[in-house]
Amino acid sequence: MTLFEVWAPEKTVRLSLGGEELEMERGADGWWRRDVPSAGPGADYAFVVPDVEQPLPDPRSAWLPAGVHGASRVYDHTAYAWNDQSWTGKQLPGSVLYEMHVGTFTAEGTFDAAIDRLDHLVELGVDLVELLPVNSFNGEYNWGYDGVAWFAPHEAYGGPDGLKRFVDAAHGRGLGVVLDVVYNHFGPSGAYAPMFAPYLNEAGANPWGSAVNLDGPGAEEVRRYIIDNVLMWLRDYHVDGLRLDAVHALADHSAVHLLEQMAVEVETLSAHVNRPLSLIAESDLNDPRLITPREAGGYGLNAQWDDDIHHALHATLTGERQGYYGDFGSLECLETVLTSAFYHANTWSSFRGRRHGRPVDRSRTPGHRFVAFLQDHDQIGNRAIGDRISATLSPGLLKVGATLLLTSPYTPMLFMGEEWAASSPWQFFTSHPEPELAAAVKNGRRREFAAHGWAEAEVPDPQDPETFLRSKLDWDERAKPEHAEILDIYQRLIALRRSRPELTDPWLDKVEVWHGDQHLVMRRGSTAVAVNLAGVPQTVSLRDVPSQVLLATSEGVVLQRDRVELPAESAVVVAYR
Repeated sequence: MTLFEVWAPEKTVRLSLGGEELEMERGADGWWRRDVPSAGPGADYAFVVPDVEQPLPDPRSAWLPAGVHGASRVYDHTAYAWNDQSWTGKQLPGSVLYEMHVGTFTAEGTFDAAIDRLDHLVELGVDLVELLPVNSFNGEYNWGYDGVAWFAPHEAYGGPDGLKRFVDAAHGRGLGVVLDVVYNHFGPSGAYAPMFAPYLNEAGANPWGSAVNLDGPGAEEVRRYIIDNVLMWLRDYHVDGLRLDAVHALADHSAVHLLEQMAVEVETLSAHVNRPLSLIAESDLNDPRLITPREAGGYGLNAQWDDDIHHALHATLTGERQGYYGDFGSLECLETVLTSAFYHANTWSSFRGRRHGRPVDRSRTPGHRFVAFLQDHDQIGNRAIGDRISATLSPGLLKVGATLLLTSPYTPMLFMGEEWAASSPWQFFTSHPEPELAAAVKNGRRREFAAHGWAEAEVPDPQDPETFLRSKLDWDERAKPEHAEILDIYQRLIALRRSRPELTDPWLDKVEVWHGDQHLVMRRGSTAVAVNLAGVPQTVSLRDVPSQVLLATSEGVVLQRDRVELPAESAVVVAYR
């Protein structure tokens, strides 16, 4: 027996099943329901709504084998035979994250093909694989942020069973899985949920369209829609955590913010399944309240992405100062983010033209609640040509950046291919089948970068299949000397991080940083990291006499009592005892 139900408080809905239209019963709660004893897993169905030409897929469909415009298919979450019964989870503190886009991680672009590369991640030493959004979108390939069917994994990737096989295989190798989810907007094509009920707040908007209705009439069911989706990924797909996209765009003036409600219900589920479940926010607010425990008046999320750390590292290493990099790039700035998480902490932001952020309590807020990165999908893909920093930085400075990231007090995250300085760009790509939408995306992208001086011909067409294909990783590169050299450093740094307790010590008030002319030293207890950013050798004070070199990114490092002679563009990690 299958219960078909859909929330449509102001509509009349009929069920389309097996070539027939069946009446449904409306409850006082605005939900339409119909039990069909003969309809089991694999049955295709849709809902018929007045004044809409074609039947519509279920807003909560778990399986859309014909795409976002096609019929829903009944899916039984209990039918998959899991092999991860011994999996006890993976906590975020102490872990290394690895961000991956399923469609470009391998040539095939599927969950099953990605499984074949998981052993590489084990050898690299990462702990948690973070998948960019996999919920269904219109078209064959997409960044993932145009999703419209929030409950259904994209069919071209392998659908619901494919995602379960991936998570199962990851757990079998000791890897946790974090899933990127988007709740601040629906994509531009195939978003049928708002045709049933008030899922959108038409009075509000964000950069991607109408805001989701979190605090207006009907918001209770919309919030339930989101929370149920959160719980589904964690419970039914055995996912270990969620990365919440752009939570600053969740317009919610309720007394209990959606994020706090989410944290409460995820904590409840975590206790039931007896494994850690993490919620990681992406936020533009620099507000530590997101990651402050609920007992202390915060929202109780586990971590948040920290763009300030990225901007400080990027601007220091590359010299770029345009746009939001304008305030970053000095060694004073780098010192601040390495010890205090945020650079803008109720301080002036020239990019915003106002004060921004709030200070972090260094003695009470652990560094592992901040996800730090040298590269990520946004900071590469939102560049005009999607170029990685390895396209412009020297191997020496790449290694310096990796050393600072992986010895910092934060939760480090790598972007796929970063570990071997992949030569493939990661460009903005879409495959919208509607000509008008495709043209709007293409022209909008080029207008955006024309304002920054880029010629139209230089900005890749997001709709061109070659833009997508160029963004796929070339796994054969790992064997080439110049790429193997970078991979070796990443592996050694991650292994060193795991072997030295002080490198995973999250307490920011115990981090000491000092700097001079194009050099910087970060001391973490009995370990120190010294970097030379200059193109010539430098002698750097360590303020104490180290006992040994734990790792050097270049040959020619010489210890001189309480000083170290560093080759140009190099880093060293030393132990004091």
